[in-house]
Amino acid sequence: MLGRCKEADNFEFSFLEVTYDSPLYHNPAYATGRDFFVGPYDVVARNVVVPLHNPGNRVYFRRAGPSDKVYFKAEEVRACVVTCGGLCPGLNTVIREIVCGLWNQYGVRDIFGIEGGYRGFYARNTVPLNPKNVNDIHKRGGTVLGTSRGGHDTSKIVNSIEDRGINQVYIIGGDGTQKGAAAIYKEVRRRGLKVNVTGIPKTIDNDICVIDRSFGFDTAVEEAQRAINAAHTEAESCENGIGLVKLMGRYSGYIAMYATLASRDVDLCLIPEVPFYLEGEGGLYDFVQKRLRENGHMVIVVAEGAGQELVNSSESVKARDASGNQLLLDIGLWLSRKLKDRYNTRKEVLNLKYIDPTYMIRAIPSNAADNVYCTLLAQFGIHGAMAGYSGFTVGPVNGRHCYIPISRVTEMQNRVNISDRMWARLLSSTNQPAFIDADKKITEELELEAKSSAVLPDSAAIARDVPSQTTAERENSNGIILKHEPAQKTEIGNIKTVHRRVELGFAGHTIEGGFARMKKYLQNEALKLVVYLRRFFER
Repeated sequence: MLGRCKEADNFEFSFLEVTYDSPLYHNPAYATGRDFFVGPYDVVARNVVVPLHNPGNRVYFRRAGPSDKVYFKAEEVRACVVTCGGLCPGLNTVIREIVCGLWNQYGVRDIFGIEGGYRGFYARNTVPLNPKNVNDIHKRGGTVLGTSRGGHDTSKIVNSIEDRGINQVYIIGGDGTQKGAAAIYKEVRRRGLKVNVTGIPKTIDNDICVIDRSFGFDTAVEEAQRAINAAHTEAESCENGIGLVKLMGRYSGYIAMYATLASRDVDLCLIPEVPFYLEGEGGLYDFVQKRLRENGHMVIVVAEGAGQELVNSSESVKARDASGNQLLLDIGLWLSRKLKDRYNTRKEVLNLKYIDPTYMIRAIPSNAADNVYCTLLAQFGIHGAMAGYSGFTVGPVNGRHCYIPISRVTEMQNRVNISDRMWARLLSSTNQPAFIDADKKITEELELEAKSSAVLPDSAAIARDVPSQTTAERENSNGIILKHEPAQKTEIGNIKTVHRRVELGFAGHTIEGGFARMKKYLQNEALKLVVYLRRFFER
């Protein structure tokens, strides 16, 4: 009998009262297992490394796994599976293992797929699923159910779920898809339906937070090696050769970073988390010229979301795709054009080959590691659903699979931490510039390109929209002293510096903008200190 829905204390998702012994007790596959059931209070800590003197409040997630009690009888279950968003290696493996797990482990026979993403719910596009017709789909790329972006209408979707008598919904997709799953879960709860909503996180970019990694990522990094190897071969085969490879990574540079570390042939890796600049000492042009002079060739890897602040300055795009993501301009083509124009202007030889393997990477079948990982995700998702949990997603946290509230994995994006050791390893591998002062340099480049303002003389390094006044008048009206002295010393309140870059940072900006830039400068200086101290103590 169906029980009432009850809140799970402190875990932000719900569970239904369990009423039956698990059929796994009688499953031959588990006959030799010992202690394979997880208890309701088996948990995994989100953070395992904390300061000893101040561990703070700890966050825990329920450990994933089969329960000795289940909420659903096999004959009561009517389950559906849907895939949404872009393609990713491993989608078919997850579909296969959900179907085979429900069928073989729990005896469920009523399983079907929703075709074409969220739209399929109210378009009535379905296909029956069983172990026979999904037997070899894990060997193919893409998704046998089809997919689409957008099309999420919560009311229509839940109406369809209710009309069809569905009580288990498995939703496979990325950040936007999981937000949709959260909305479905809330509407199901609001209506008081006895329906389980299980999310399986999917993003090839590895940008879903909380979990250790997302499926398809390993395959993407491995396949990216083909493009990087081809770029390296092209580059070293001609005079002043550059192989430029654009990889996936709208907001997160994990694929580019790990592909660079795996290759060891890459000279420069550009990711969204690290702004870069072209002109001047320590800029991209300077590094490219130096590397070509030393080696005669180089390889550049750029994530699709890198450098958008530079590209958008001349080619602004505000359009969005069906999932609501802003359409990105092609940083690879833009950078290729910039480099070619520079060397043409200088009448120097440059042989640049641009490779974009995006759709080749995401359309392939998953590799062995991702196949195993997808199997675990699917089976842990099934165990959670059969135990009566709802509104959760599943994934590894510190190496242990957990049930995580969907709201947790959608609250922010997983981005590369540039103060982390992994990014330091990349910089050590490529010996590329750190672009620490990129924000200031980019602002200066954009101002010069747009010709909207000129850098003021040192003696007049104050905002152009502030009326000309004496130093005393400026002090009285703003409470700020900003003056130039022969030693190039700038005083800002009680902060003193002899750094030229701080003074120039105020040129052509308001006083308020100057404070923001001063704050950014101090943050950069603190970051450099942190990186230095970490390297010092790692010796």
